[in-house]
Amino acid sequence: MVPGARLVILGRQGAGKGTQCMRLARHYVVPHVSTGDIFRASVKAGSEFGRRAEEFMMAGKLVPDEIVVGVVRERLCQRDAKARGFILDGFPRTAAQAKALDEMLEEERMPLDLTIDLEISEEDALARLAARRVCSTCATIYSTSRPPAIDWTCDNCGGEVVQRQDDTEDAIRKRLADYNELTTPLIDWYRARDTLVQVDAIGSPDEVLNRLVCAIDSHKQG
Repeated sequence: MVPGARLVILGRQGAGKGTQCMRLARHYVVPHVSTGDIFRASVKAGSEFGRRAEEFMMAGKLVPDEIVVGVVRERLCQRDAKARGFILDGFPRTAAQAKALDEMLEEERMPLDLTIDLEISEEDALARLAARRVCSTCATIYSTSRPPAIDWTCDNCGGEVVQRQDDTEDAIRKRLADYNELTTPLIDWYRARDTLVQVDAIGSPDEVLNRLVCAIDSHKQG
């Protein structure tokens, strides 16, 4: 294993993207950069782009791509990401954002190594999400087939493990349809630039991680 990587991870809901991003970050010793987390941190810190983003969010408006890219740049230009790389999760969401990200990374001399699409069918995604359970305190993910050790009490923090309100079948199908509409052009954009690898997301977390590491290391070694 060669430490360090600059990766974008894509995948529809139910693909296990969050779990694998955290595992890849540990494996390659790089930060897991979740756009939800960095937006909250940027707003809390009162950074330039955080303040601008907060104005739009407080007004109930969509944050423009220019500001989203600015928030991402602030995080990726921090020492740990500059030195080792990053696992980018939740951005880009559109081909326009992907183009802006590539331009920003080129300016910073931090080109992407690879974009990975975790592949899972809609029916498999639906089954996973319907079975998903989440700790209400620390957000650790379980399922009806892999429950916590003691009566739906989180193994990590002791919080209550519950089903999310938006994990109903109708809500899941709507999210999957929205993902397909938004992300298909993004996947096509990366495929056209020969930076996309698709990895089967079905299997145990360890099996999927092994596939990801093999794909990434093979690409890095040329």
